[in-house]
Amino acid sequence: MLLIESLYTGDATPTEKLVLNFDARTKSRLRTQLSTGEEVGLFLPRGTILRGGDLLQAKDGRVVEVVSAPEALLEAQCAGAFELARAAYHLGNRHVAVQVGAGWLRIQADHVLETMLVGLGAQVRPVTAAFEPEAGAYAHGHHHSERGATEAKIHMMAGA
Repeated sequence: MLLIESLYTGDATPTEKLVLNFDARTKSRLRTQLSTGEEVGLFLPRGTILRGGDLLQAKDGRVVEVVSAPEALLEAQCAGAFELARAAYHLGNRHVAVQVGAGWLRIQADHVLETMLVGLGAQVRPVTAAFEPEAGAYAHGHHHSERGATEAKIHMMAGA
């Protein structure tokens, strides 16, 4: 089994791909497979949240690119900015991971939250896409220069 224990910050071109959904990318200990089918053991520092495009260093020297897997999501759109902010507030109040786009919010598929969003006046539709939710405002971690130096890891509740 290929062992991966660290992020890679060099400029080598990745030779492998690791396709993971968001839930898997929040785990610092994980047994999974590369896109080639080779078994991998992830043993990353606790609290590490992987993003699509992150690079990892395998024990054998290979560089592995993290790819965000498409997954079942809900996309909410609203009549205006006030309604969209209200929907975002209610999702945040429930500590839901939310991806924010131009005029839309995406969350992992959940029928209870879908009902809440519809009740708030949002138009909700299912989508299949990579899920890259917002980073938490208080947990500082690694970042990508193209996303800005202030990006932090997703805030995870203790024991979550």
